[in-house]
Amino acid sequence: MTERSRRPLAGVLAAMAVSLTGTRISAVALPWFVLVTTGSTARTGLVALAELAPYVLVKAFTGPLVDRTGPRTVSSVTDVLSAVAVTAVGLLHLMDVLSFWLLLLLVALVGAARGPGDLSKEIMVPVAADRAGVPLERAAGLAGVTERLASTVGPAAGGAVVALLGAQTALFAIACCFAAGSAVIVLLLPARRGGSADRAAGPGPTDEAGGAEGAGGEPATPGPGYWHRLGAGFRFLRGDPLLLTVIVMVGVTNLLDAAFATLLLPVWARESGNGPGAIGLANSALGIAAVAGSLVAAAVGHRIRRRPVFFAGFLLAGAPRFLILAVDVPLWAVLGVFALGGFGAGFLNPILGALNFERVPGELRGRVNALGDSLAWAGIPFGGLLAGAAVASFGLAPVLLAGAAAYFLTTNLTGLRPEWREMNRKPPQPRSTVEEAADADAGAGTAPDGRGPAAEPGPTGDLTSARP
Repeated sequence: MTERSRRPLAGVLAAMAVSLTGTRISAVALPWFVLVTTGSTARTGLVALAELAPYVLVKAFTGPLVDRTGPRTVSSVTDVLSAVAVTAVGLLHLMDVLSFWLLLLLVALVGAARGPGDLSKEIMVPVAADRAGVPLERAAGLAGVTERLASTVGPAAGGAVVALLGAQTALFAIACCFAAGSAVIVLLLPARRGGSADRAAGPGPTDEAGGAEGAGGEPATPGPGYWHRLGAGFRFLRGDPLLLTVIVMVGVTNLLDAAFATLLLPVWARESGNGPGAIGLANSALGIAAVAGSLVAAAVGHRIRRRPVFFAGFLLAGAPRFLILAVDVPLWAVLGVFALGGFGAGFLNPILGALNFERVPGELRGRVNALGDSLAWAGIPFGGLLAGAAVASFGLAPVLLAGAAAYFLTTNLTGLRPEWREMNRKPPQPRSTVEEAADADAGAGTAPDGRGPAAEPGPTGDLTSARP
């Protein structure tokens, strides 16, 4: 493998690292900035909603745009937009002209840009891996390691920057991370002679009329319309029971994880007397162990049988965290269970990512990842709300026990369904290369995977959102 062939994969992973770190820092810095400047917890919660809601909604509907325009272009442009919006927040505050409603607008712009930006980087991974000759499981594992590191380092860095330099400085640090993500994509995935570098990460570019370019740059026949292309993603998911089942399962676990992280864990820390420091220790134990698990998965993931490892990982990562908080045990026991759960969680995203990359045609990755992400994240905003109502009605311990039962049933007993048997089988004609994804949205005929007309090929759901 030459240095040139490794460069695109290294570029995608580096861009993911800096952009995700910026996103994780913003999760600490933005709420704190609002809290210290307005003194209102209600406004702080409203700002968090203003960022998350556009993230999910815009990501759901920009899949066809990413597939048509190309992920390299979308990634670099949205990173720049994110950097500009965050910088504007900081500068307008310095000039004392930042109203709360303008802040909401700029934060919503950040969320709207982060959705397609993160999506674009996800779908560049399999093609960059193909060019580098890296197994999909290993590439997915490296992407998982990158995400886990950003999730572990980002909040810690955000807290340190806010504590030492203030929330204002943290905003400019976030903007620098987003700008660096755009620069990495431009420098390490440069445009090729005779076409965009997007050809290395998805379908070819389009002319101004919306049609795909031909081999010599001349406009080809215009492709199907936006809603037809978006509908192709739904039709593919409906026709792939395994992907659809995984997305629904991950959606349920994401809701449970959101309830756990945003409400159940803080309530436990207060009622147990361990205090907020225990929250940081527990999350650090889980995050560090998850990085270790992802590293192991990246090294040996292409040699393991996915199904038993997948369900064993969920068995460790899910219900035990709920159960350990429901009983009176020392803090070191809680940290041990969180570390064990984190190690198991480290194997999940590499397996889900490889499954996703293998089963979804390249020309549909944008819209299916977008749809899958939105379905998998749909319950997250409601997790804390539902958990709060449940704890107020029944108390903490019964809700923790119910959460453990729901997690176990969702992630293990559902594994008895017949579609899970396909997890260890690679599809007969994997579609991971650019050449296989070149013209399905622009032409007629039968799709190479035999699923139907080329105008209605199949997409991929973001199966990489499993997240304790």
